[in-house]
Amino acid sequence: MADESRSAGNAVFGLNDARRGEPAPGGAGTGSGGSQQPQYVYVQPPAPASSTKALWALVMILLAVSGFNLYWLLSLRHDTQEAELKQGDQLSVLTRRMDASDDRYAQLRGQFQVTSEKLGLTQQELSRARMLAANIQQQQQAAVKQLSQAIAQKAGSDELNKLQADANAKFTGVSNDISGLNQKLNATNEALNGAKGELSGAIAKTHDELVALAHRTDRDYFEFNLPARRARQKVGTVTVELEKTNPKKNQFSVYLYFDDKRTERKDQAVDSPVYFYVQGAPSPLELVVNKVGKNSVSGYLSAPKGFFAGVPNVLTARPGS
Repeated sequence: MADESRSAGNAVFGLNDARRGEPAPGGAGTGSGGSQQPQYVYVQPPAPASSTKALWALVMILLAVSGFNLYWLLSLRHDTQEAELKQGDQLSVLTRRMDASDDRYAQLRGQFQVTSEKLGLTQQELSRARMLAANIQQQQQAAVKQLSQAIAQKAGSDELNKLQADANAKFTGVSNDISGLNQKLNATNEALNGAKGELSGAIAKTHDELVALAHRTDRDYFEFNLPARRARQKVGTVTVELEKTNPKKNQFSVYLYFDDKRTERKDQAVDSPVYFYVQGAPSPLELVVNKVGKNSVSGYLSAPKGFFAGVPNVLTARPGS
């Protein structure tokens, strides 16, 4: 009855035998009737090695993915910085080119404006000259075409002579038209030369000449003096900075600051006007250097009347002038 009182759970894990000190299976059996009870021994299963390997493999994969992501991020950041630098360089080049184009356009427009005023040319006269040139070209093409057709058809000598006479007459008329056009062109050239002479005479080389020029023109004139390299002087909204000089060649180079930008005027000649546009000005501004020394220049800046309001000019700075 004592054996029957053992719990089934103890019998499964062999605890009943441990309590009784019974031998393991295979030994001599004891008990009444010589019957032998089955013996059970609990063995703890070992930890699976495959799960540990899988865990380490997962960790290595995560480390590899993290390293790749870090490398990719660093590469992307480097490429982005290079692209930004490249775009910045390209933007700087384009800005300099635009500034140079604006300066060149201001020069040409200023010269053309003054020349047009001196010549008094109208748009109607220019259109008429273009139409005359087009008509001359058409007449020449028509005469050549007729001669070519006559030769191709092997026309008789009388017909060919007639066509040649007509062509000669047309060429004579064309020649007369060309002569008239040449006369007009010569007159235009003479007017241009006269305008050029007047423009050259409009440059003041001394203070007295500048005062006289201010009295007879509808512009304001402001004198400046830059005694050394990198010296600056502000006139209204424009700042002039001396870069370098070449007294042997009577040349100079300056930087002009206006409209939140800087433009360079390199190797300019003495007594030669430098035109440039400032935002809001009705006509170009004009810079003239009439004296060049070793690392020094002096001259004046011309602006439309009243554009630099409140800034003393050559007339208001010296009331007795």
